[in-house]
Amino acid sequence: MVRALARVDVGAIERNCARLAATVAPARLCAVVKADGYGHGGVAAARAALRGGAASLAVATANEAAALRGAGIDGPLLVMGALSPEELAVAIAARADVVAWRERFVAALPPDLRVHVKLDTGMGRLGTRDPDEASRVVAAAGDRLAGLMTHFATADEDDATFLDAQLDEFSRWIARHPGPIVHAANSAAALRRPDARFDMVRCGIAVYGMDPFHRDPADHGLEPALELVSYVAEVKRILPGQSAGYGRRFVAEHDTWLGTIPIGYGDGVRRALTNNADVVVRGRRHPLVGTVSMDNITVDLGLETDVRCYDEAVLLGDGVLAEEWARRLDTINYEITCALTPRVERRYHRDGV
Repeated sequence: MVRALARVDVGAIERNCARLAATVAPARLCAVVKADGYGHGGVAAARAALRGGAASLAVATANEAAALRGAGIDGPLLVMGALSPEELAVAIAARADVVAWRERFVAALPPDLRVHVKLDTGMGRLGTRDPDEASRVVAAAGDRLAGLMTHFATADEDDATFLDAQLDEFSRWIARHPGPIVHAANSAAALRRPDARFDMVRCGIAVYGMDPFHRDPADHGLEPALELVSYVAEVKRILPGQSAGYGRRFVAEHDTWLGTIPIGYGDGVRRALTNNADVVVRGRRHPLVGTVSMDNITVDLGLETDVRCYDEAVLLGDGVLAEEWARRLDTINYEITCALTPRVERRYHRDGV
């Protein structure tokens, strides 16, 4: 028994990538494995994505690129984030492509470093908003130019007005520079908008079997790759008026049994799930009751129970989706798996093996 365990099915990641690659063809699939593979494990996710048909990988930081290279992963690799001079040196050593939007940055790059030029069409973060400046950066890159890119702000929303505006601006700019690989679509745009796929799509959340539209991954034939499990460490009777947890935020109104599960916000189970989640034990959902503490939660097992110590407790999986937690927490599924801490052990399998 392990008190906090993420079981990651690399077979699911492979199949998700195969499905995405088939959907977006002839565009190529770039699998985004930043943030330690969205909490799933960056190296394992990268290998699975490549086996599933991803043509390239992308990360956010130079250190993430270095970790993949250190694990023996070769092939095209793009660092999408900002780079300080120190970080740039790490990216260069990792033989990664980099993103540029200022001429002075390109001027400092080695002559053989591949560059993707970014036009900010509305995300408002990295990239230049000025198409003419972006074109000057393209000229400065010269033979180092590997790609043209932008990033969508609202592709996961039902109102397509802003996405249409971004696509229009980007399309007009890339028409000035035929030849390089063009990429813009994240998971949501890759699934929803064929006209946004261009030469390559950068899929992140869908690779891991989570829904970019925050509903149900099954809507798009995606398989969640991660289960978060613990075990029942204690089962005890609780009488009316007795409580559980800090602040007595659960007080029993009738006789029941409580199960204590040794996992908490120190592992990534957010405190806001207090009295606001279900845990599956022996195939049945039981409400999480009382305050989520750093190391323990409690669940209401009911007036009669067959639950015993060391029974497995499933927090994510067995019908409990990251999207469900996200709705309860008023956040997005990305944050659910990325928030799992290093204290959660990751174990990898393929379809249970």
